[in-house]
Amino acid sequence: MNIRPFTLERYFAEFEFSAKYDPVPTMLTQNHVTIIKGFMGQTTGFNRDNIKKHVLIMGEDTTTPQVKYLHGNQGQGTFTFLGGHDPEDYTHRVGDPKTELDLHPTSPGYRLILNNVLFPAAKKKKKKT
Repeated sequence: MNIRPFTLERYFAEFEFSAKYDPVPTMLTQNHVTIIKGFMGQTTGFNRDNIKKHVLIMGEDTTTPQVKYLHGNQGQGTFTFLGGHDPEDYTHRVGDPKTELDLHPTSPGYRLILNNVLFPAAKKKKKKT
């Protein structure tokens, strides 16, 4: 029998960016909502005091010092981290049954994950000059 302790689910706010000035964060935060149900995992969030100045914060839990979603450049590549493990199972643990993705077709958390999967395929169009 798997008994879970009572948990108070938290939410985090996703920031809005201008597609004209910030195309990458705009793609990564594209969603149908801006308030997203948080979820736990090995790395649930990132301490704001430990984030370097050049890293872009894209989502945060304003009631804690945690940043939930961030993006940055390193060398010739980029990185994006989303704190948590399973957006539709707040306290998903190792050994728990898989989450049925078909039951959550409009999950904002899964949408953020999908944005990161699709992001490398985005190409800038050549401008005629």
